[in-house]
Amino acid sequence: MSDYLSEILARTRRENLRRRKHVKAMRPLVREPQPERSERGIAALRRAAGGPPSVIAEVKFRSPSAGAIRRWAPGEGVRVARAYERGGASVISVLADAPDFGGSPLLVRRISESVSVPVLFKGFVIDPVQVDLAFDVGASLVLLLVRALGDKALQSLIAHVRALGMEPVLEAANDEEVDRAVASSVTVIGVNARDLQTFQVDLPMAHQCVARIPPDRVAVFMSGVRTSDDFRQVAQGRADAVLIGESLMRAEDPGVRLSELLRSA
Repeated sequence: MSDYLSEILARTRRENLRRRKHVKAMRPLVREPQPERSERGIAALRRAAGGPPSVIAEVKFRSPSAGAIRRWAPGEGVRVARAYERGGASVISVLADAPDFGGSPLLVRRISESVSVPVLFKGFVIDPVQVDLAFDVGASLVLLLVRALGDKALQSLIAHVRALGMEPVLEAANDEEVDRAVASSVTVIGVNARDLQTFQVDLPMAHQCVARIPPDRVAVFMSGVRTSDDFRQVAQGRADAVLIGESLMRAEDPGVRLSELLRSA
């Protein structure tokens, strides 16, 4: 596991301890499962016959690899999310991590309340308390990083996500992790083209991994799509959906840029 990932997971564990202490001090909250969230999330990600891949458009103001991506301003996250929806996004991904990505659970809530498409809670989820948080802020889908979790922990979190009526999205980064994701029997499997250790993007590797995902699953190509040529190449492959963040966030009008990419395929 990379030093970067180890550091962020250590910080996440500390944050989860604080969250658990806060939860213990509050009256227990009864959460009624909402299976329609999972149904909407899966339906949004499926690729229409003869059409381009569905797009998961990501709200991300900065990253460890790129630094500042888009200038933050009050309400900017919601404005970008609404622009994405107008531009044809099927799902909005929102970073819930503040120190490294400029996001927050509150931003997830504000965006989920402002758009009609499903929202993906994207963070380093390693504890059920984070799954509960994702539910509370309105997410339909929850990202789980295969590399960060052992098999037992992964299965436990998958079960917890599903118990609340949301849908897990497993992120893999190599053949071994794809195999683990497939063995878990989840519906949605993504492949990250960016190596979390070197931060280098390897599009051919990602294409090869995505091609290995069984046809009965929803395959998501994650990261590295910057140009219309990149998007067309993904559209010609196995992917049902593609997650795009940085290149859209750098555009003057992210929604217009998204619509251009969709038309290019």
